Amino acid sequence: MSAARPALYIDQAETMRARDIATHVPTITAGDQVAQAVRVMAVSRLPGLIVVDARSRPWAVLPGTQVLRLAVPASYQEDPALVRTVDEDHADRFWQELADRTVGDCAPRRLVKPVTVAADATLFEVAALMAREHSPLVAVVDESGVLVGAITLDRLITSLAVFGPDD
Repeated sequence: MSAARPALYIDQAETMRARDIATHVPTITAGDQVAQAVRVMAVSRLPGLIVVDARSRPWAVLPGTQVLRLAVPASYQEDPALVRTVDEDHADRFWQELADRTVGDCAPRRLVKPVTVAADATLFEVAALMAREHSPLVAVVDESGVLVGAITLDRLITSLAVFGPDD
């Protein structure tokens, strides 16, 4: 009697690694304007953004909801009643008020460790990390911690479905 295989089983001889499915994605820095960061995410159709430092090492991996938090002032996030007091004309223009705000200015005071995996991580490791961290985007780094690519949830699921074991 053989043991049951995990749902994400891939034969060890054919194990795909993070580097095999990682793709190049545009990145931002803490000095970039929030409006530019949101545009990068929207135009690239990404589920989030990777913020890198001057050495191309991930400083933060921000899921889309966290990018949105950069754009909406904290006082409005904390008080829904306050949001309802803003008239429609001003509500539509809040985007313009981001002109001078940088990602670093708006980032949470306590940044959590960026969601990263080594380039040689298995897809099962990537899936477990995404599930644990609730992140639809993972930065893939080399031995020095330098960004080599990223894996989106969509890319991971597609890779598992296409390259996984046959039913």
